[in-house]
Amino acid sequence: MGRFFREPASGFSHLVGAILSVVALISLLHVGISNRDVWQIVSFSIFGTSLILLYSASTIYHLVNSTEKVVDILQKIDHSMIFVLIAGTYTPICLTLLRGSLGFWLLSLVWSCAVFGILFKMFFFNIPRVLYTGIYLLMGWIAVFIVVPLYNAGGARSILWLLAGGLFYTAGGVIYAIQKPNIFPSWLGFHELFHVFVILGSTAHYVMILRFC
Repeated sequence: MGRFFREPASGFSHLVGAILSVVALISLLHVGISNRDVWQIVSFSIFGTSLILLYSASTIYHLVNSTEKVVDILQKIDHSMIFVLIAGTYTPICLTLLRGSLGFWLLSLVWSCAVFGILFKMFFFNIPRVLYTGIYLLMGWIAVFIVVPLYNAGGARSILWLLAGGLFYTAGGVIYAIQKPNIFPSWLGFHELFHVFVILGSTAHYVMILRFC
């Protein structure tokens, strides 16, 4: 299979993620439309679309077996979509859970960071793996600075789901950065484990958004 696909295990695992993302978007839109809440419809659409973009870009990048130039371009897109997903995940939290000036301020901050991050990846792509993984994690953990307003708005369970997602993403990021453990290279190496933790992280955040936003 490796003759046809570059990294089949990573690619097909995120193909499953892309399909589940479509289901997630539909379910969230159903909630927003049923509630006739414009903020929910808009923010859920952004979150669901960011999930689809991330998993689709990752699937294409890991499956397409092409020239080095094409693969490099696909890798840039793949890594850039991580910034989109982080900002997309914050969007329902800011617009439906927090709202008000704090929500809009945080939304502006995370999307500004996302745009900066994408440009940074495009023009300074050959930076150490540990550095750009750290940038993702720092952006993702901005929420620790607003944990009290989040608790007041959504309660303890919302924080627990948000924390669970963050910990899954962080564990995956650490595995990706240090490139360990490499249990079965090509099929269940550090990269494949990273993908599993990404799916777990986005699932936890989907549940949080569905139940509390």
